[in-house]
Amino acid sequence: MKRKALSILLAGAMLSTMLAGCGNTANAPAADNNAAADNTTTDAPADTTADATTDTNTDAAVDTGDEGAVLNIYCWNEEFKTRVEDHYPGYEKVDGTSGTIGDISVKWNITPNDDNAYQNNLDETLLNQDGAAADDKIDLFLIEADYALKYVDSDFAMPLAELGITDADLANQYQYTKDVVTDGNGVLKGASWQGCPGVLFYNREAAKEVLGTDDPDEVQEYVKDWDTFYETAETMKEAGYSMISSVNDSYRVYSNNVSSKWVVDGKINIDANIEKWVEDSKAMVDAGQTGTHELWSDDWSKGFYPEGKVFAYFGPAWLVNFSMAADQPGSIGNAGGWGAATGPQGFFWGGTWICAATGTDNPATIKDIILQLTANEDIMKEIVIADDDFVNNKPAMEAMAEDTSYSSKILGGQNPLGMYCDGAGSIDLSNLSNYDQGCNEEFQNAMKNYFDGNATYDEALQLFYTAVVEKYPELTY
Repeated sequence: MKRKALSILLAGAMLSTMLAGCGNTANAPAADNNAAADNTTTDAPADTTADATTDTNTDAAVDTGDEGAVLNIYCWNEEFKTRVEDHYPGYEKVDGTSGTIGDISVKWNITPNDDNAYQNNLDETLLNQDGAAADDKIDLFLIEADYALKYVDSDFAMPLAELGITDADLANQYQYTKDVVTDGNGVLKGASWQGCPGVLFYNREAAKEVLGTDDPDEVQEYVKDWDTFYETAETMKEAGYSMISSVNDSYRVYSNNVSSKWVVDGKINIDANIEKWVEDSKAMVDAGQTGTHELWSDDWSKGFYPEGKVFAYFGPAWLVNFSMAADQPGSIGNAGGWGAATGPQGFFWGGTWICAATGTDNPATIKDIILQLTANEDIMKEIVIADDDFVNNKPAMEAMAEDTSYSSKILGGQNPLGMYCDGAGSIDLSNLSNYDQGCNEEFQNAMKNYFDGNATYDEALQLFYTAVVEKYPELTY
């Protein structure tokens, strides 16, 4: 898809955004990530490798003399900026929106995701990239999985090979994180420092009260498949707990395990596993086992506290560490009251990918940022220890999964990295498509009417079709 085609796509599609993954301003790690985590390990970071950098002090990791004077970075929150400030060799913070790398001035353009503002700002600037002065052009921008192909399948994101990044450089990354940012011709156009495999976070006190144990292996037996999960949901309801806060909590587990794409030959397609989510969710709502709250709403968040009486939430590491009030006194997370189990099925949620903008005059600096933050094993471990993130490096994560001195305070001293590793290695994104963000969002919006008894299933389905075709006029149903 070239510039003309992308211009049409940018103008007519993706008019609203799901609050997905680490991109939501309400759920992404803030600058003080350690407020919500207290993890320790004896595996201290070593000197960074010579291949990625020759120094980890305040000297710039690359010779910036031949690079552009300004590095413009576009993102939606503070997360990536914090990673750069804390872990990229040679970065010097100037203030909240700027810094330096050697002779280069770094400018952070941060636009929240709310109401699609980030994508709208990014799109408008990219479309004017050719006529912009060198110091005003986007050099580096971030994307999320839900809309990654919108940019990856355009020529606005540079192939990483053109930066001099090889397959060997990224060999230790989880394959799914590369699949997300690989275009239709097999060209890799981005890299991520994190992996976001999902698990089931459960309320340990509720588990002990109702199931008689809070041991992760034993709790897993009560949620090991969907039939068992729903049997346990009835047990939890009888004890006064919602199994999950909302039907939307389980949506991504189902939608990540589909066998077909949202659109097939230009026609909207509802996979059997999506239909199964509707069937199972309706049964849960009618049985009083869960609610229909929107994610990130006040009602959805009540289960972060004991009085909310919610047994479990599905999510990746960032959810429990940074989005479930673990830094708030009185919350379950603050007391180390969550546990982690694999749950009925593997899935992933969110993630952030670094892309180089075509036309950048800072290719060497961008190359080094990508290599340092997504491929340097020592810096990867550093991020895990300091930020409680699950990083995109298999050897680093496998080593820390075996490290008995590493644990999560939020998870009551549990080391969950082993189950994250297993989940990250099994993620299949073969059914990813350009339409995922809009279809997933509109489907959940429409089905809420059905779950709440305000529409029949067929009426809710028609609401979905109408909304999607309005968003993507080229589609039929």
